[in-house]
Amino acid sequence: MPHATFRDESPRGERLATFDLPDLPERITVREVIRLRVREEVARHNADPTPSWRGLVTPTRAEQELNGRPDHGARPRIDWEKQADRALEAFSRQGFVVIVGDRQAQTLEETVDLTADPEIVFIKLVPLVGG
Repeated sequence: MPHATFRDESPRGERLATFDLPDLPERITVREVIRLRVREEVARHNADPTPSWRGLVTPTRAEQELNGRPDHGARPRIDWEKQADRALEAFSRQGFVVIVGDRQAQTLEETVDLTADPEIVFIKLVPLVGG
C-alpha cells in the first residue's frame, strides 16, 4: 500500500513540518487527504504532553475552553472531526492550498494518485490587512 508525505510550508516556501502516513489507498480524494492529515495531527497533539497546538487550522476558542486551556493547567484535547470540518471549510475559503506533485488541488473531490505523487504540501495563506 502507498504512503504519503505531508509537508507544511510557509507562503515563502520555507519548510515548517513534515510527517509520513503509511498504508494508504492508491487513490484518494483531496477531502479524504485533508481529513487524514487532520486526524493524524490531532492524535499526535492529544498524545503529546506539550500544550501548544500546531495544526492546519486553529481550534475554536469555545472548543479550547470546553476542553481545557493550557494557561489554566488543563491540557486541551482536540476533537479531530471538528478540526477536519474546520479544515475543509478553510480549504473552501482558500485559507490554505494543497499541492500534490506539481499541481495545486482545486476542489475537495479531486482524486489524488498516491502511487505517483506521494508528497502533499499544505501552504497556509495569510490574509492581507485591509484587503
